[in-house]
Amino acid sequence: MPEPAGNRRRGPRRTLTEDQILDAALTLLDEGGSDAASVRGIAAKVGVAPNGVYTYFPDKAAVVKALVERLLGEVDHGIFVDRGQPWRQRVESLALDLRTRLSAHPGVVPLMIGGPMDGPNALALNERLLEVLADAGVDPADAARAAYLLIVYVFGSIALEVADLHQPGPLPPERERIDTRLRAFAATPAERYPHTAAAAAELAGYISTDQYLWGLRRVLDGIATTAARAGEADS
Repeated sequence: MPEPAGNRRRGPRRTLTEDQILDAALTLLDEGGSDAASVRGIAAKVGVAPNGVYTYFPDKAAVVKALVERLLGEVDHGIFVDRGQPWRQRVESLALDLRTRLSAHPGVVPLMIGGPMDGPNALALNERLLEVLADAGVDPADAARAAYLLIVYVFGSIALEVADLHQPGPLPPERERIDTRLRAFAATPAERYPHTAAAAAELAGYISTDQYLWGLRRVLDGIATTAARAGEADS
């Protein structure tokens, strides 16, 4: 005979929150790199069996997607929605903010670019970019292409910067990393790679903020030229 509903035992009470799981995943990624945040490892970090994590997330990919969404949700949209600022400055502010936030968690970056960024916060970020580009006079089709180009540049640059470290954990200070790269490039055999040897100082600075902004501004130059040509064609 079925047990009356009022007498049935309730299931185990949830003792975790999604944020606690994401906090644990982020800590593991910060400490051990992109391979460190397995479901088993996350469960051990928060002191539950793996099934406790599966209550909230079906697999590691879902944890990573939620973590990426949370990090993108921390971006300060106020820095690039001010229409009183030049559009290029608004894009530059966003790009610098993203670089600062993601560089603080290098273990997340390879996972971020390894899957689709299609959650609400990712879509909001893209929407803001499209708004800025519309303000710049870029037509909708070119704006969509330009927004993608900017995302590729920003996230690709950060990924290459993180990959250069070759070890898990937080990024050392920029000057220290540049000096390490300079020592490596200084040892390049000039007789075999003359152009590389001659450009050692510039190659060492590929991971610098200056290089990041240099490349971003060249991309923005191209977008500005596209917008100007479209304006001339319409006049």
